[in-house]
Amino acid sequence: MLNEKNVTYFEARKWASFRIKDSADLDMYAVDFLLEKLFDLSPTELLINYQTKMSDAQWQQFQAAIQQLLKGVPPQYIAGKADFYGLTIKVTPAVLIPRVETEELVDWILAENSATHLTVLDIGTGSGAIAIALKKQRPEWAITASDISGAAIDIARQNAEANHTQISFVLSDIFDNIDDTYDIIVSNPPYIAKDEKADMDQSVINNEPDLALYAEDQGLAIYKRIAVGASEHLNSSGKLFLEIGFHQEKFVTQIFQQALPEAQVVPKHDVSGHQRMIQVKK
Repeated sequence: MLNEKNVTYFEARKWASFRIKDSADLDMYAVDFLLEKLFDLSPTELLINYQTKMSDAQWQQFQAAIQQLLKGVPPQYIAGKADFYGLTIKVTPAVLIPRVETEELVDWILAENSATHLTVLDIGTGSGAIAIALKKQRPEWAITASDISGAAIDIARQNAEANHTQISFVLSDIFDNIDDTYDIIVSNPPYIAKDEKADMDQSVINNEPDLALYAEDQGLAIYKRIAVGASEHLNSSGKLFLEIGFHQEKFVTQIFQQALPEAQVVPKHDVSGHQRMIQVKK
């Protein structure tokens, strides 16, 4: 590890670029992300401060971060922060890193529901990203967020407080500890089949929590459990929004058509054309 002193942000960035240049999985986005998140800089502030010298402690911290990056640790876990829907979300290996694709699910919910004073349940909230983004955009909505993981609930609660959003949290395995009914239920559940590991990014396999990634029954088990309880927990004109795997549209649609034969099931692809979301209108 280098020990130079009086290194500028630009020199640190250049040093990092040489360190990652032989890695096909890394690019300068990860380096810039670490510089910004570790040292509380916006992208503009990073540019403005390129010739500013880092403190010795900052330089040592940045070198250690790049070492972790080269070992395959996602930059969000290194910094302990992720970006989601214009918000900064705390993340640890206890929760999934929120993905940009999930922002499209939030977009869809907001576009389909302009009414005030709706009640919302976010199942498997993880870091709380979906619930917090919705509450920020619709402050009048009453939002409850649940998760089977106590560690995830702790992180989500911290994120809600840091982003000044009032959300109720429940430790629950799907609907086990849920008694109320809701106008909207949303979930980005575990949906990866165990035999799909070979197709996954190694950094995801090695770092993100299995509990939030994998589901039995070829990734469909949680959808089936949500389908069983959806009718009981959705209000009479309620809507259910789900994120799905890129090849699951047909199967998830069938699950909800069978469980709720009177409901309308509407699939939606993401901006890249991939199967990504399902809406169930009761």
